[in-house]
Amino acid sequence: MDKIKLNFINKSNDAKNNNVVIFQQNAAQEFEKTAIAWKVIENSAKLDNHPFTFSMGYEVSACDSYGNFTPMFYTYEGTAYEMVMDNSGSVLRVASKPATNLSQIEIKNALPSGIIDANCYRNNRLIATKTNLKPGDKAVFEFYPRLFIGVVPEIEEGDILDSAIISQINSQINLFGITSADIVMTGGGPGNNSTPFYFNLENINKQ
Repeated sequence: MDKIKLNFINKSNDAKNNNVVIFQQNAAQEFEKTAIAWKVIENSAKLDNHPFTFSMGYEVSACDSYGNFTPMFYTYEGTAYEMVMDNSGSVLRVASKPATNLSQIEIKNALPSGIIDANCYRNNRLIATKTNLKPGDKAVFEFYPRLFIGVVPEIEEGDILDSAIISQINSQINLFGITSADIVMTGGGPGNNSTPFYFNLENINKQ
């Protein structure tokens, strides 16, 4: 199975059409209380649906101190990469040895000098980043099969979610063993009748 088919359905009472943000946290660096807005569903009206996929693989790239991005590598857990210098300049390549932990992806700055940013993507959308890696430093990425989802006004894909925003998002969606499902949002509403937003999986198909 290369991807999970998901379908967001808005059954809430929200009349403001607030943005719904979906993200994951890098389990290898949970002490860093930030995340990336991986997917944002905008302007969803009541009973709208929004299909999307969740790839089981990843893409990685690196960015040098001049703002140049390497081509993306499609990859899976257990693979290690290194940024090295060759005749054409700095390039990202697969390392000769796999990642230390086969549940993780590693990107090492093996340049003689200069900092890099290591980026990890899912479905070609940024899901995590590690910035300012000095020579010899290594970024490690690991993700559990779960999504965090919540309502955040005025958020855009790729935005950094700080600890204050993350602390307001309590809904987790467990995707372990699932091939497809609907993510149904309920709750919301005007004034004193408003209730918290709630997200639940329905029409679940498993392996």
